[in-house]
Amino acid sequence: MSAKQLPAFTSFIEDLRAIWSRETDTQKRMEAGRDRLAVLVSDPSLQEHSRNWPSTEGRKNLLLHTDEEFGFIVNAVVRVPGRSGSVHDHADAWTAYGLCDGAEYLERYDRLDDGSRSDYAEITKTSTTLGTPGTVDLVPPFAIHAEQGGTGRSAAVILRSQLLVGRVLQGNYDPDKRTRREQSGPEQIPFALSV
Repeated sequence: MSAKQLPAFTSFIEDLRAIWSRETDTQKRMEAGRDRLAVLVSDPSLQEHSRNWPSTEGRKNLLLHTDEEFGFIVNAVVRVPGRSGSVHDHADAWTAYGLCDGAEYLERYDRLDDGSRSDYAEITKTSTTLGTPGTVDLVPPFAIHAEQGGTGRSAAVILRSQLLVGRVLQGNYDPDKRTRREQSGPEQIPFALSV
């Protein structure tokens, strides 16, 4: 007998598919998806379930859903206390981070140079926001950002407008060295939200 998927997650995927079927604009899809993700990450059954997810340290994401028809994917990440995240962008993909357990910070950066050199970037941090369970942050394409760990473990569900790994190279930045390089996204580890 196969395990049953967490009902809150099943409902979330059904709602996303309905949003994608009626809306063709990616930004509008992701804005509606962000609102629906806020409902999911506030759900007590998902929050409880996330407390048992494995760590994703070492550039890994848990792959929860790949939508073959509409192209969006849903990942999860579990971060260790005090994690120091890299400064990066997601190329032309939209990304919504929804925190379901713990706390973490999302740092946003602006690029100051003209972008004419592929290996060089001057960036400055413009804001830091605290995410707590139920918080969702929508990150547009090419927006430079970093997720930083809080004092405890954190878990988040991530809605992406498209799969990046193996298809799209993301920007990775070093603010101190003023460098930029391109790299593939994290490894995708299939993971079922079963009850």
